[in-house]
Amino acid sequence: MDRRTTQILPPDSAGIAAAATILREGGLVALPTETVYGLAADARNDRAVAAIFAAKDRPRFNPLIVHLAEIRDARALARFTPGAEAMAAAFWPGPLTLVLPLRAGHGLSPLVTAGLDTVALRLPAHPLARQLLQAFGGPLAAPSANPSGRISPTSAAHVMAGLTGRIDAVLDGGPCAVGVESTILDCSGDHPALLRAGGTTAEGIAALLGNAPARDPGKAQAPRAPGQLSSHYAPHAPVRLNVSDPAPDELWIGFGPGCDGAALTLSASGDLTEAAANLFRILHEADAHARPIAFAPVPQHGLGQAINDRLIRAAHPRPAT
Repeated sequence: MDRRTTQILPPDSAGIAAAATILREGGLVALPTETVYGLAADARNDRAVAAIFAAKDRPRFNPLIVHLAEIRDARALARFTPGAEAMAAAFWPGPLTLVLPLRAGHGLSPLVTAGLDTVALRLPAHPLARQLLQAFGGPLAAPSANPSGRISPTSAAHVMAGLTGRIDAVLDGGPCAVGVESTILDCSGDHPALLRAGGTTAEGIAALLGNAPARDPGKAQAPRAPGQLSSHYAPHAPVRLNVSDPAPDELWIGFGPGCDGAALTLSASGDLTEAAANLFRILHEADAHARPIAFAPVPQHGLGQAINDRLIRAAHPRPAT
């Protein structure tokens, strides 16, 4: 693809106005959310959405999340079940994506849904993301702002490292507070199904539903929602998980007490919220050492489910290129 100059826009009214103008003209802007930075384009513009795929080298069969400013905007695109209404009331704006049946005349590019009759919608909580959505005045398709399959970005520097020359601008909102992508809940049927663990915990969803949502990993070759590919969030170096005794050549990443020999740590105190916020930054830092990477065990509860999901995908064998 053609190289372009990538601007870094300040987190003020001028930066937001410039980003909105770029988006209206069919350009690509990386924007901060509370989860990770997203690569945004007008979700109604076929050429703009296609440019997301080109910039990321993203498989066409992997659908995109549509980001919106208000719930009324979401209701205009999709049909809400009572369960979806309850989820939106409890967790929006925030790190929860709902998969819902599309309405007729929705106006979204078919590239956004990858040919499905459902759409993934989210209202982000980050103030800059919300201000940009209001200024733009429409739906933004925004997968994570990184080359496809690589480590998700939680800072403007991460975006620039992966996509400089491929996108028009980055709206610099500083580090992301949550640090892992949104939870994806399929509410298109009678029974909600958890498609991806993320920033909204499964326990919180279960408390609202009265029972745990079914888990549906989807199909690696035809995912129903973003983030379901088996190999994803991958550094260049091989990754090994649940390691308490690393090999001499491995860069060990600790979690909690008892990892005094670790070169890096997700959280020295064992705080899962801190670990989630640090995860992708640590992966970027570890990958720069060009050594095999080993992660200490992380508990499988709360945000630990989302962290382990990302680590399993990072460690999955990559297809030969």
